[in-house]
Amino acid sequence: MKILMQPIEMIAWFTLEGTPNPIRYKMTSADASNAVVKVDRILTRSEKKLAGNRMIIFRCQSELNGLLKLYELKYELSTCKWFLYKA
Repeated sequence: MKILMQPIEMIAWFTLEGTPNPIRYKMTSADASNAVVKVDRILTRSEKKLAGNRMIIFRCQSELNGLLKLYELKYELSTCKWFLYKA
């Protein structure tokens, strides 16, 4: 997987405790086109501290063009921002 750390727009739902669960995201590619990806399955969820910032890392899979793709999403708790970390 290649590290991207690209900011994305996310639709997610949160538990009563405040834990996010991603549903789908939209990213803008280099040629200014938008792609919407539905998160089919969350494989793992872990929490790490990077440079003093708490982040939740989701390892997910989705079916894109008939192929299963693995990728990682990061949610930064202090700023409430989502990133496509690895793809």
